[in-house]
Amino acid sequence: MMHLAATLVQIIPQSSDYVRILPEIVLAVFGMLVMVLDPLLGDKQSRSTLGAVALVGTLCGLAATWYMAQSPGLGFYGMVRADSFSVFFHVLVIAISGVVVLMSFEYTSVQKMRGGEYYGLILFSAVGMGLMSSAVELVLIFIALEISSISSYVLAGMRRHEASSGESALKYFLLGSFATAFFLYGIALLFGATGSTNIESIAQTLLSAGSPMLVYVAAALMFVGLGFKVAAAPFHIWTPDVYEGSPAPVVGFMSTAPKAAAFAVLLRIVFQMNLPRHFWILWVMAAFSMTLGNLGALVQNNVKRLLAYSSIAHAGYVLVAFTAAPELGPSAVIFYTAAYAAMNVGAFAIVGHLASVDEKYVSLQDYEGLGRSSPILAASLTMFLLSLIGIPMTGGFFGKFYVFSASLGSNLIWLTIIGVINSAVGAYYYLRIIVAMYMRQPQKETPVAPVPFGVGLATIICLAATLYLGLLPGWALDQSRLAARAIVPDNSTPPAAASAALRSPASSH
Repeated sequence: MMHLAATLVQIIPQSSDYVRILPEIVLAVFGMLVMVLDPLLGDKQSRSTLGAVALVGTLCGLAATWYMAQSPGLGFYGMVRADSFSVFFHVLVIAISGVVVLMSFEYTSVQKMRGGEYYGLILFSAVGMGLMSSAVELVLIFIALEISSISSYVLAGMRRHEASSGESALKYFLLGSFATAFFLYGIALLFGATGSTNIESIAQTLLSAGSPMLVYVAAALMFVGLGFKVAAAPFHIWTPDVYEGSPAPVVGFMSTAPKAAAFAVLLRIVFQMNLPRHFWILWVMAAFSMTLGNLGALVQNNVKRLLAYSSIAHAGYVLVAFTAAPELGPSAVIFYTAAYAAMNVGAFAIVGHLASVDEKYVSLQDYEGLGRSSPILAASLTMFLLSLIGIPMTGGFFGKFYVFSASLGSNLIWLTIIGVINSAVGAYYYLRIIVAMYMRQPQKETPVAPVPFGVGLATIICLAATLYLGLLPGWALDQSRLAARAIVPDNSTPPAAASAALRSPASSH
């Protein structure tokens, strides 16, 4: 009996450890199942069957996340933490993966892509991104970042018959490898300065002993790696070419899910690690990302390249909140990340459907007259574009409102002014697409295929999320604050005061 009791004592803690990474286990199992089933099915059957298996995998991953949320705490000797912060980002990343799988059913058939590799890599990438959000050990974060990145590199080159797709994958891989090397070197320097790679241990060391110059250097190097992942200037140069050559659903995936995971890591590093809050590099990255992204988008006629520069600009908007006070900035980052995911994935669902075979129809001219030829698609895309602008009653409006409110509440007046001006500039190129759809006569005939079930359902989900976050943002904002308190537990401002500051920016002056 004593031997049995001792065995149970050993098993129970280990099983609770595995609960902390249960979503990753579920996604990895389904990813391997997809890869095993792929050789047993024909091309056509593999695309539909394996897509359904991958979709079930994401739903099971969401259920596993709910189960993980019932047992918060540390696991695997303090390497991972299950809390409201990691649960929020798990739900976000897995939901994005599920929607991308939905909108890929038709796309893989039209582009004649093998389903096993495609869906398996999406699930494996989600494994890495989920682990990035829950890891509190920098070396584990690096490993998770590599799992996510390697899958993304291959997904970018899935259109093998197109030279531009191979070019985008190679460029993404080479520049991404350099960026992750910077991140790893930063971890090494931070270990040299503090004697640990655990975020919580580093936070305690910096709180008690201060921040030597080596910590600043290490943080700057880590910001290079993470700046690449979120496509922030000046590490954005890869974005337009990679977005243009990659499959449209993959672009919708890697413009949102990896960014969300990278922002989760950056939140832990900036706010939980007790790094100097107003680190100048974040201010500069935010200003340059907003400005260069919007100016670059002004001259684009290719819709995918236009949305690539838009992605750079939105990374800048999120970085504005990183410079804000700890009681205001993290919740604004979390909410904006969710709102941006809904509207951007929805936009690429429509872009991917309209692109047709070999993605021939991706220029602004191809969208002329879409309001008459396909009014429902045009109206849906218009709603996503209005949300990207930040028009009221959309998630994008409240996302920008909370970001700029946090910035104003932290007395970052000039950065807020730069952000507002850039938002006005950005409205121009989004409106160009809307004008082309509703106010231009088509110069050439662009075929519009009937909307398949997967694309239609993915668009409806994204549209519902965009409108919900714009009309009823209260619950999502409460979840954002709850997630933020998991990484900034000792707020100097009570939650009610932080909420009031967000609702009334002027009252903080």
